[in-house]
Amino acid sequence: MSPASSHALKHPPVTAPSEPAGADSDFPELGVAIDRARRRGRGAQSNVSGRYEAEARVAFDDGWQSLEELPPFKTTVAVDTSRKVITRNDSPDIGFDRSINPYRGCEHGCVYCFARPTHAYLGLSPGLDFESKLFAKPEAPALLEKELAASGYEPRMIAIGTNTDPYQPIERERKIMRGILEVLERAGHPVGIVTKSALVVRDIDILARMAKRNLAKVAISVTSLDPKLARTMEPRAATPPKRLEALKQLSDAGIPTTVMVAPVIPALNDSEIERILDAAAHAGVKEASYVLLRLPLEVRDLFREWLMANYPDRYRHVFTLIRDMRGGRDYDAKWGERMKGTGPMAWTIGRRFEIACDRLGLNKRRSKLTTDHFARPKRNGDQLSLF
Repeated sequence: MSPASSHALKHPPVTAPSEPAGADSDFPELGVAIDRARRRGRGAQSNVSGRYEAEARVAFDDGWQSLEELPPFKTTVAVDTSRKVITRNDSPDIGFDRSINPYRGCEHGCVYCFARPTHAYLGLSPGLDFESKLFAKPEAPALLEKELAASGYEPRMIAIGTNTDPYQPIERERKIMRGILEVLERAGHPVGIVTKSALVVRDIDILARMAKRNLAKVAISVTSLDPKLARTMEPRAATPPKRLEALKQLSDAGIPTTVMVAPVIPALNDSEIERILDAAAHAGVKEASYVLLRLPLEVRDLFREWLMANYPDRYRHVFTLIRDMRGGRDYDAKWGERMKGTGPMAWTIGRRFEIACDRLGLNKRRSKLTTDHFARPKRNGDQLSLF
């Protein structure tokens, strides 16, 4: 950005755009929204600096119309040179202790994405940078094979797609995810996939073979059946009908499938819980789950900004209900509560979900993956067995 079109200062005193009259005053001030033409097809409204940056940079028109010269945000992809690909965690409220993310950043642009703050570790914005400045791990399959071959490795299900989507648009050409699946299939290693992309059906051949050995399952997030809301909230993700069709194709191929109603956003998409579950059940899905909207760190301000720009009439109501389910706060990261929330509204959402699942016969059985087929990959120099 040229000096004429920006200025740098700490904690710039700029106000949020489209602030509704009477809005709550306890939010910090937000960065100036980027012009609509420059961010067309993107989810975030702004590109505020990450929390670790010493300076915050915002677009500033000095009267010379220099902002009109700025180009639109285009997707760029850099190479991530990480030496390891399996990430470990010890969170007590999730069902896996290891995961893989073939990409950093996500072009789907879901405004609510809880992974957005991770871009701040790269010196980039959790806003528009997160969905336009991506990082790919082309060596991920080779690194994975090396890690699986380590003598001390103990197999347990690897989760993929828990942070950024492994089937986002750039996967169509780069095929890193497919390479990872090929390694896992050869090694007989179980995998659980989460996505909101119909591109997952490309790999049905591998997934179906793995599913026959209880090595694979797929969960697809369906946030809304309203095409307008879905496109506004998740601008570059697959349409709701495409996701439901993907669930059907996966299920027909014998692959255990789960529909995730995630995130549930009060006063925005919570009225669709039963409809989404019904549509998924008709697509052959046997399992379902839901997650309440999470607003950690920068996600809160980005979501608030998006809400004011697209649904200003619902802004106060949405945040009032969010706080009712988060102990009076915008977010509570407490183990065991961060996914479902607390209070009467959270209880009602949970009971509605359970009743709908019972009516549709969902979650009667939970698919379980096995490690019985695991065969440690051979490392270069390993002596082959004679028997």
